[in-house]
Amino acid sequence: MPKAVEPSSCGSQKTRNQESRREICNRQGQAPREVTIKAILDTNVVISGIFWKGPPFRILEAWQEQRFRLVISVPILEEYRRVLAEMVGEHFSPVPHSILGLIELHSEMVEPVSFAKAVCSDPDDDKFLEAAVAANADYVVSGDAALLRVRGHRGIGIVKPAEFLKLLSR
Repeated sequence: MPKAVEPSSCGSQKTRNQESRREICNRQGQAPREVTIKAILDTNVVISGIFWKGPPFRILEAWQEQRFRLVISVPILEEYRRVLAEMVGEHFSPVPHSILGLIELHSEMVEPVSFAKAVCSDPDDDKFLEAAVAANADYVVSGDAALLRVRGHRGIGIVKPAEFLKLLSR
């Protein structure tokens, strides 16, 4: 997973989740590397990437390779945890929980904006758009029809996982 940003290795960062620049350290901790794409991953992408191969898995690999900056908010992280707990059930497996721990440590945490009116037909999906607006993110990656129907809201690209992989390969 991406290396934690430490003040001694990358300059004047405030915390691991709140960088003062849009740069993160490369794996050797030497020169900072510019990450220009900011993306929010819908819960279906993260959970699918943890449990199955396919585009969502390759997106998590691309994040690990620092090809984009993952943005989360507290409501998004809480949903990741809740759905993961439902998936794992009573059979404890440390690997999925470890992945969520890495996401929490190595993502940009934002305070989401609050929309006056629901944007998505499923208002629970607005949390992804609210975080994207707060972070000035480039993309929300989702397979959810409710999110895909509001593509381009406030200039944010809402793309399917396979589309996002194509964008990353450019």
